[in-house]
This record gives sequence, structure tokens and C-alpha cells, in this order.
Amino acid sequence: MNGQHSDRSHSRSSIDKPSSAMSHNSRIFSHVSPSKKESSTCTEEHHDCASRDRESHAANILLCRSKRSQASLEHQFFMEEAYNSAICFKMLRDIGTSDLLQIKYITKKIKKMARSFPNLVMETIHDYFKDNPEISCRHTFQLFQVLVAVIGVLDVLEETWQKCFMQLALEHMTKSTELNDIYQDAASNVLLAVCRHSWPAVAKHLETELLTGVFPHRSLLYVMGVLISQEELLKEEDRASWKDLLSQMARKSVPFLNTDVWSKELLWAITKSGRTQQEQTPDKAFLFTYYGLILQAEENSTTVRTHLTTLLETSHQWAKQREGIALTVGLVAVNHLDDAWAILEQFGRSTPFKRSLQNFSLKLHGQNTEDLRWKWASSTILLSYGQMAAWAKNHILPWVDNILSRMIFYFHFSSWDETLKQSFLTAITMLVGAISRNEGAHSYEFSQTSELLECLMTLMEKEPQDTLVTSIRQQAIHIVSSLCALRPPMDVNRKPRLLSTCFRSIFTLPQLDDLEKQACLLTEPPNINIQRLYYQTMEALDHMLQCFMMQNPTANELHILLSHLYTWLTSEKTHERQRAVHRCTTLFKFLNNKHCLSTKENFTRIGQLVATLGILCQDSNRDIHSCSLEALGHLYQLLMYQKARETLEVKRESPRDLFGPDADGAAFWGSGDQKGSSPILRRMASKDHSIFSMSSNQALKEIADHLEMAELTDLIWTAIEGLGSSSSSWVQAAADLLLLVIQEHGDSLSTVGKMGQAIHHHLCTIQMPQAKDSALRVITLLARNHIPELVAAFLDISSPLDSHTFRLWRALGAEQPASYLILTVLLAWLQKRPLPPSVGDHSSCDKEKPYLRSLAAMNIIHELQFAREFKKAVQDVFPQLFLAHLAQMHYILELNQPTEPEQGQKAPEAAMPSPQSTSLEALKSLLSTTGHWHDFAHLELQSAWEYFTSIHTYPQAVGLLARAMVQNHCTQIKAVLGYLLPNLQSQQERERKTAILLLIEPPGPQL
Repeated sequence: MNGQHSDRSHSRSSIDKPSSAMSHNSRIFSHVSPSKKESSTCTEEHHDCASRDRESHAANILLCRSKRSQASLEHQFFMEEAYNSAICFKMLRDIGTSDLLQIKYITKKIKKMARSFPNLVMETIHDYFKDNPEISCRHTFQLFQVLVAVIGVLDVLEETWQKCFMQLALEHMTKSTELNDIYQDAASNVLLAVCRHSWPAVAKHLETELLTGVFPHRSLLYVMGVLISQEELLKEEDRASWKDLLSQMARKSVPFLNTDVWSKELLWAITKSGRTQQEQTPDKAFLFTYYGLILQAEENSTTVRTHLTTLLETSHQWAKQREGIALTVGLVAVNHLDDAWAILEQFGRSTPFKRSLQNFSLKLHGQNTEDLRWKWASSTILLSYGQMAAWAKNHILPWVDNILSRMIFYFHFSSWDETLKQSFLTAITMLVGAISRNEGAHSYEFSQTSELLECLMTLMEKEPQDTLVTSIRQQAIHIVSSLCALRPPMDVNRKPRLLSTCFRSIFTLPQLDDLEKQACLLTEPPNINIQRLYYQTMEALDHMLQCFMMQNPTANELHILLSHLYTWLTSEKTHERQRAVHRCTTLFKFLNNKHCLSTKENFTRIGQLVATLGILCQDSNRDIHSCSLEALGHLYQLLMYQKARETLEVKRESPRDLFGPDADGAAFWGSGDQKGSSPILRRMASKDHSIFSMSSNQALKEIADHLEMAELTDLIWTAIEGLGSSSSSWVQAAADLLLLVIQEHGDSLSTVGKMGQAIHHHLCTIQMPQAKDSALRVITLLARNHIPELVAAFLDISSPLDSHTFRLWRALGAEQPASYLILTVLLAWLQKRPLPPSVGDHSSCDKEKPYLRSLAAMNIIHELQFAREFKKAVQDVFPQLFLAHLAQMHYILELNQPTEPEQGQKAPEAAMPSPQSTSLEALKSLLSTTGHWHDFAHLELQSAWEYFTSIHTYPQAVGLLARAMVQNHCTQIKAVLGYLLPNLQSQQERERKTAILLLIEPPGPQL
């Protein structure tokens, strides 16, 4: 370290020396004489010259080195450019012998090179064409494709190359080779690629060639056709000039219509057969447009009609031909609407066309070529009417009724195939779209909505239910959606059938996987993405429902839509339920986002919807479960928003009543400021978003808390109806939902009697023990607050008392306080014994049978005395039951009921116990089940039970029973005697008589 420090010190000292010397010399020079100063100056100048020479020599050396370096760089650049040029040249040469995969790879490499060295690649391609004029047409064809790709990646193409390659394209566009049109199209594509960089020059050439008076070459028409269909090839500023140029060329071409040769060549070019009739080449597509624009510019009506007639008399066999003819007619209608209409009417009355309508049922193999030319002529007319509407725009409204009438006519009386259906839907779409875009659409009355809807429903009904390979459903539904924007509104009587048709046509389709498999098994599998078509069809259905709501945003409209969805929400097929619940979720989400639903009327059957979605939340399908829960969340938001709006309106109407006369809130609400309402809406809907994080049970509880009593009752009834479903999972979910709601709101319900009867009705069909237990648990919960109503309701369904009804009674008394009250109510019904009609008057008894409830109560008490749930209650009310049974037996004897079945009765009826025997058995079971075996045995040993079978021996039987109780020291004697005094004061003679008979027997010592 010290050594290093000394080295650094020595270095600093040596550096500092010149500065010290210079300061010392300066002090010396200040005292030197002038002569010595001059001598010193000369010496310095000599040194300066020597220094400049040395600097000049060094600069020369650096310059030489720089020149050598620059030459080296230039040489390196030259070699690199030569190398790249050679590589590009080799790739261009190899294209001629490469397969398709190699050509794609080479094209990619050349495009990458063009981005870095555009001029080099352009020059190499140019030189290759120039130096190899004898290359094969296939090689040239592939080079054209590479050239188009290269020009396409360039942002700027130098003017030199624009002229060069434009000339190259023009030379080869009309060249005849073994590749025919494909070769010419490839050369034409080069010209199209140049268009983006040199549009004025290309446009000038196109105009010149088209207006020579000689019918243009096919390749020129190809270029024009591509420019029409792919405007993105041009820059935005050039697209407007292209449209103007096309119109100008059409106007300047009008005189050519009177040139016989030119007109014939035009018609021949339009009608000639191409490589494939299924696809329309750009040149033919342009000719139909060009022809229409020329006729549009023609002022002579006769000429227009003549050319349209000639065009319509050509073949209508191929789809692209029909579409082209229709486009020409539509373009002509812009300035000659009357002429176009007249020619179509004339064509519809022509003999060949009428023959095609009459023979539409003939099979394809039974038709000759002439028939095929006219088979789909009605499709051409339909498309023509649609194009007329689309192009005539503001002039179309007075013609709409006539056009639509003709469309509907040809739809009904033409060949029913995919061609006709697609043509009809396309034409209607264009017509409705033209009306919607028209400035007078808001005041236009669309008078044939019903007829059009009938056609659309017919189309959907005729669609196969096992496949989805066309967009017919989607198009038809889109048209329905468009009609919602027109006046008048859709007929309310027709909408139910429309909704049913749409839902049935779409929801009953097989699952998506099966649809895709089915499409693959067809003889001619469609070239269509089935999955995309499926989802687009579902989206179209969602849009239609949304349009219905926007047209009529009321709660009643929502109810109409949902009422047709309920059938599918409760479907046994999983995919049908899945589709339906998705429609509900999407619709609720839309209504929440739009806030368009009117608050002037309350929701209808909202409880039914909540119950249905609640049941679906328990679906085994995860998608249905999650979607139903989401639907509940959106429905809850909708309800809360509606209630917030209603509350807001009430507060605005009466602010002083709510805030007081001096409250500040009165001024706040009275201002009517819309912004002031937002805190209220936010406060009342504070839980809106938390609903989505809840479980299904929590969400249902939250929603049920905000339902009105009528809505809550509707929810419960929907759950009860679900108990009768044929789906075991649906029954289980309905039972769980019913139990959940009753636990929370069972105490505040009304009409529980009918609910109990409905549960009993479904109880016998429920197979799942868990679901049956849940339904019975509901009865137990209802019994906490509604025993009188339920007992009265169950009395009517307890004759005869089957096992399901008995379980219902047991569930009713499952809780101890309820069982005591049930027996009390049954005793009250038992004691409502109407006076019998005249004894022996069986006809009047059969007519009225006023004693049925009393008999039913007796029968039920008899059975409940054996039930475990009622054991303690029976002990507690033994005195009342004992006296009631004795009085009941006397009542039965008064009615003179037969003890044996009458002749002619059927065996099952004969096997049923009589009321007399039932009343006696009820008394026996009371004694046996409450521990009074000694009393029971005492009468049994004396055969005293037989005395209860006659009104004459009844007093003796009561006396024997009382004596037995006294002799056996019955513990209930004191309690029984406590109830005899009220019986002695009873208005009914039988009860007084029974009490007296019991009192006649002297009491035992326990009293």
C-alpha cells in the first residue's frame, strides 16, 4: 500500500512540475529586455511552423485511413446486398419447382426481406421477370402471388416500381395460357396491389379501357369486381373517388346499351357458366352492379324495361345468378321504381313462371333442363323485391304493402325448399331494414304484421327438430325483433303462439354435441360452424325477448314472456331447462341495465318465478344451478329497484307527511331533482350486489323477506305444485324450498287449509322418503299457528282414512302443544252433531248427510288414540273424549244407521266399518290405550259391549261401564264427574241423558 501511495505521489509531482516551471519562467520573462523578447518570438514562430507540419501530416494519415475504412464499408455493403440479391433470386427461381408448403415458406422469407430491403427485393423481382421471359406460366403465376404479398407489406412503393409492375400486370392480364382465368386473375391481383400506392394511374387506365366502346376483357372486370367487394384495398381517401368514378363510368356507358354487339356480349358474360356455379366470380358480380348502374342512369323507360325483361328471361337455376339479377333490379329501382315493379309483375304472369309454380312438387330427377332454369324463378322475384326496398330507400314506403303482399304470395305458392326459405327471409330482412332506416318509419303503419308473422311461424314449425344446419330460425327471429320497432304494436292475441313456436323450435333441439354429430352424418355435411350457429341462434332469441320488453316495458309484458318460459324451466330434459334459465338470466340482466321497466303496475306471479328459480338452484346440473342463482340475483336487484322507485314516488308526493312540516327533507323531495333520488335508491338497494355472493338458501330468504303476502303465497303454491312433478329431483327441491319458506313465513300465511289439502294430494305420489319427510315437516310447522284451519281442511279428506292421510294427522300433532289443541278442535267438530232428519227418512239423509264431519272427527280420534304423537294428549283429555264417545254412540243410534251392509253393495264398500262399529271401537281403544284395562275387561267378560248396539239397551250399557269404573277404582272418575255438570246443562238431549246415566251409578270411595 505504501509503495502504491509513493508511486501516485511521484506521479502527481512530476505532473505538477511543468506548471511550476512555467510560472517561474513568466516571472523571469517580465524582466528581460525587448531584444531578447524578439529573439524569443522568432524562436517560437519556428516551433509553431514545425508543429503545424506535424499536424498536417497526421491529418493526411487519418484521411487515408478514413478512405480505406469507407471503401471497406462500401465493399461490405455491396457484398451484403449482392448476397441478399442472390438469395432472393435463388428463392424466386426455386418457387417454380417447390410444393405448396415450400412456396408458403419462401413467400414468408421474401416478405421478411422486403421489410428490410424493399428496393433490393423489388429490383430482383423485376430483373427476374426481365431476364427470364421463357419461364413457365405456372412459375409466373406463383411469382405473381409472391409479388402481391411483397407489395402488400410495403408502406410506400416508389413511383418507378409502381409504373413497372403496373405495366407488368397489364401485359399478363389478357394473356392466354393453359391456366386460363387463374393466370389472368393472378396478374390482375398485382394491379390491385398497386392500386393502394398508385390509385390515380390505375383508375385512369380502368376508365379508359371500360369506355372504349368495345366490351372490356374479363380481367378488367375482375379488377373492378374485387374493388367493389373489397374496398379495404384502397386508402380511405381513394374509396370515395372510386364510387364517384364508378357512377361516372356507368353514365358514360349508357349509349352502349343501344349497341347490339356490346349488349349481347354483356348478356353473354352475365349468363355464361363459370368454373363453379356455387360461387360468383368478381367479374360477374361487377357486371350485375355495372348493368344496374347503367340502367339506373338510362332515361328511356322502354329501354330499361326491355333490358330487365331480357335479364329475367335468363336462367334462374343458380343461387349467385338469382342474387345478381335481383341486385340489378334493385339498382334500377333507384330511378325507375315504377318500371322495375311493372316488369316483375309482368314476369310473374309469364307462362314459364306460372308453369314453375304449378310444377313445384315435381322431383328434381323428373325435370328437364328447361324446368331447372325456371324452378327457382320465384326466389329471384323475392330477392328482387327485397333489393328494390333496400335501394329505393325514401321512395319505398308507398310500395311496402304491395311488395309485402307479393312476397307472401310467392312464399305460399312456390316450391318449399331451402332456396325459397332463404330467399324469403333475406328479402323480408331487406324490406324491414329499409322501412326502419326510412325517415318516415316512426309514422308508418305496417299493416301486414300478422300475415308476415304467420309466414315466419310456419317456417320455424317446418324446421327439423333434430338438426341445426341453417340460419333460418335465427333469421326469422331477427325479423320478429325488427318488427318490434315498427307500428302498430304486435297483436297480443298472436304473441302467445309466436313465443310458443320460437321456444319449441329452439329449446327442443338436441344438445350441442349431438347437433354437431348429426350434422357430420348428413349426406352432404354443411360447411358451417354448428357451435357458432347455435350460440348465434340463442342470442337472436335473447334479442327478441329484449325487443318485446323495450316495445312494451310493463310488468304484464314480462309476465307474458315468463309464462311461456315456465313450461321449459320445468322440463324433464336437462338441456331444455338449461336453455330456458339462460334466457331468463339474460332478460333480467338486460332489464337491470336498462332500468326501463315501468313502475306503474306491480309484478304478476313473481312468487311463481322465485319458486321456479329456487327449485332450479338445486338442479344437479352445475350450469343450471349457477345460472339460476344468478337469475335470482338479477331478479332481486330488479325488485329492489322497483320498490325503491315506488318509495321515491310516494315520498315525492307527500314529503311533509313523512318529514314533518318543518323538516328539511320536505324541500329536498319537493325539489324534484333527479340527482337527489340517487341516495335513496342506493340506500334501498344497498344489498343488491351482496346477493350474488350468497348461497341459494340465503338468497331465497332475502328475496322472500321483500315479497308481499300475495307474492309469498304464490311462491308457496308453486312449490306445492312442484311436489306433483314426475321428476324425483324436482320434487325433492320443491319440498326443500317449501320447508325453507314455511320456516320463515309460515305463521303469517292465510288459506293454509287449502295448502294442507294440496300437500295431501301430492303426498301419495312422492316416492322419495326425504322429500316426503320434508312435506310432512311443513305440516308440523303450519300447525304451530293454523291448527283450526288445518283440522277443518283435513276432516274433508279423511273419509276414508288411508295411510297417507293418517301420516298427515300424525305430522300435524308431532309437536306436543299442537297435539292437545288438535284433539280439542276435533272434539269440537265431533260435538257439532246436527239433528237428524226424520228417523227412517233415508233419502233426505243421503241428500244432505250433515253428520259427515262429526263422523269423520270420530274416525280420526279413534285412529289418533293409537298414535305415539297423541299419547300424552289423549291422557290429558280423557274425560272429554270419554263423554264425547258415549254421546257419539247415542247420536249414531239416533240416526238408525244399519249395522249390516245393504244388498247390492259392492264388496269393498261392505268391508268398510259402519259408523256404529267405529264409535264403539273408539270407546274401546280409548280405554285400552289409556291404561283402563280393568274397565275394558270387566265389560268384555260380561259381554256388555253388545248393549251399545241398540238405542234401547244403551242406558244399560252406560250403567255397566260406570259400575265397572267404580268397582275398579278408576283414577279418572273424579275428572269425568267434573265434566258431567256442563253436560247436564247441555242443549242436546243425548248429552244430558248420558250424564244422568253416569250419575245414577253411585260413586266409589275415592270421591
